[in-house]
Amino acid sequence: MNASSTSLGRILVVDDQAANLRVVSALLSRQGYEVITAGGGEEAITRYCESVPDLILLDMMMPGMDGFEVLAALREQEPPLQVPVVFVTAAHDRDLLLRAFDAGVVDYVTKPFLPEELLARVNAHVGLKLTRDRLERVAREREELVNLVAHDLKNPLSSVLFASDILLQDGCKPDRVPRYLQMIHESADDALGYIRHYLESQAGARADRDSEATCSLGEILEWLVRRYEFQLDARGIRIQQSVPPEHARVAIDERVLRQLSENLVTNAMKYAPNGELLLAGRAGAPGYWQLVVADRGPGISPRQQRDLFKPFTRLEQADDGISSGLGLSLAKQIVANAGGQLWYEDRPGGGAVFVIELPAAAAPADVAAQA
Repeated sequence: MNASSTSLGRILVVDDQAANLRVVSALLSRQGYEVITAGGGEEAITRYCESVPDLILLDMMMPGMDGFEVLAALREQEPPLQVPVVFVTAAHDRDLLLRAFDAGVVDYVTKPFLPEELLARVNAHVGLKLTRDRLERVAREREELVNLVAHDLKNPLSSVLFASDILLQDGCKPDRVPRYLQMIHESADDALGYIRHYLESQAGARADRDSEATCSLGEILEWLVRRYEFQLDARGIRIQQSVPPEHARVAIDERVLRQLSENLVTNAMKYAPNGELLLAGRAGAPGYWQLVVADRGPGISPRQQRDLFKPFTRLEQADDGISSGLGLSLAKQIVANAGGQLWYEDRPGGGAVFVIELPAAAAPADVAAQA
C-alpha cells in the first residue's frame, strides 16, 4: 500500500547534518508520518516542488542557503508556500527568533530537542493544517453546488417567466393559453426535480441509478421543441429538426441530458437571435449517438474558442447580465463523466455547432431480453 495513503501527513525535514536527518526521520516515521528529507536549501526546494508537504521542519542555520533564504525561495515557487514551517535551531537569540516569526515561521524547536516536545509541536501544526485543508475543500464543494443549482434553475425559471409574461398580455392567442400553462407547470416541475437531484446527490443516493440510466435521443429532441418553440419564435428563430432513428438511446439520465441540451438552446437564443436553429440526432463514432444544436449566429472566434469550456468564461455577445459563464464548463464535465464528449465546430455558411456525443445504450426491450 502507498505510504502516503495511510500516513498522518507528509513532512519535509531539512538539515545539513545527516545524523539529525536520521534521528528526526526515524522519530516521525514511527509515529505514522511520511518523511521527505533534504540535506540543504537547494535540495529542499527540489523536494518541495516534487511533492508539497503538510509541514516543513527547517534548520535555521545551514551553510549555503540558511533557513531564511530557503523560506524566501519557497514563497516564490509554484504553488507558493502555504504550509506551516517550524524552524529547528540551536540559537537562543531573541532578535533572531523574532525575525523568524516575521518571516512567516509558525513555531520553533531548539536543539538539542526533546522527542516529546518535537512530536507535540508537529502533531499540533499538522493537525491544524489538515483541518484547514478539509474546511477549504468543504467550502469549495459547497460553492460548486450553489453554482450548479443556480445555473440549472435559471433555464426552467426563465421559461416560467416567459410563459407567465405572455399570459399577462392582452394579445395572447386563446389557443396557446393551454400550452403556456403546460410550460409553466413543466418548468416548475423541472426546477423541483433539479433540486431533488442535487439533494440526493449530496446524500449519495443517485450513484447506482445514474450508472444504469438511459434515455431516448428522439424524445429529448421532441421535449426541446415543445419547451422552446414559442420562445424561439418570439426571437425570430425557426426550428429545423433532424430526427434520429427510433432506437437511438444514450447512456445518461434523461433529466441530465435535458439540462445539457437546453443549455445549448438557450445559448443559441442569447447569442444568435435570428435565423434558424438546427436540432439533430445522428450517429456518431461507433457505439455513440450525437445530439447537435446548430445556430446561424455570428459563431465564435478562434480566440474565444480556446477558452470556451473554461469555468467563468463568458462570450462577448452576452447581454443578459446574469450569466456566470459556468454553463459550457459544467456541461463538458457532466458529459465526460457519462463517458462522452462535448465540442464546438464552426457551421458551414456561418454559425455555431455544439455536439454532445454519448455512448449508445440498449433499448429497454433489449435490456429486458438480456435479463
